[in-house]
Amino acid sequence: MSKEKVAIITGAGRGIGAATAKLFANKGYAVCINYKSDEQSATQLAMTITASGGQCITVQADVSYEKDVERLFATVDKTLGSVDILVNNAGILKKQSRVEDMTAERINSILTNNVTSYFLCCKEAVKRMSTRYGGSGGVIVNVSSGGSPNEYIDYAASKGAIDTLTKGLSLEVAAEGIRVNCVRPGLIYTYMHADGGEPERIERLKNIIPMQRGGEPEEVAEAIYWLASDKSSFSTGNFLDLAGGL
Repeated sequence: MSKEKVAIITGAGRGIGAATAKLFANKGYAVCINYKSDEQSATQLAMTITASGGQCITVQADVSYEKDVERLFATVDKTLGSVDILVNNAGILKKQSRVEDMTAERINSILTNNVTSYFLCCKEAVKRMSTRYGGSGGVIVNVSSGGSPNEYIDYAASKGAIDTLTKGLSLEVAAEGIRVNCVRPGLIYTYMHADGGEPERIERLKNIIPMQRGGEPEEVAEAIYWLASDKSSFSTGNFLDLAGGL
């Protein structure tokens, strides 16, 4: 790699984001670990990466807020250089609920955190990557979901919006040197299931997965890395499902 490339990974303190940050750092990228509130996890991850010889910074930012996103990218510009790879991974999950029990506050929170954040980060990335603005190109990888519409309809709907964003943006910037793709993980062993009120959810559901097991964050990270790398240089607007056959 002639130039050390820069990757921003949102929601990178734990789970899929943390596994992705480790992998990119191991591959020689300078990594920005974005986190919203769990400073301890982000700091511990950064220590692990630097101890292995990797380069990274941690940046606290709530990426559902425009000013925080602008500050995040400006910090990366100043400390690591212009971003080459954006991995949109940040997101939230609320406790399992039927639609008739959902409040507007809950629904808006899900959509703001899971959809608005991706748009805002894409906006700042395009302004830096696009040849239209003097950039040298780049890659955006969005993390969507294989979905669980019967248990988290609001979450599933927010990820459906990300699929639409991926396709639309990929067409919008294809001639400007930017590729936009998406991974759609299914039942993955992460802390997010505890946020939904059922830490052992995968154990309950793994028998419906054709492969008879849940996925690991590292397996998703490998797919994200492939989509971000030159190995997938002719891929844009595409989706890679990681759901064990579901």
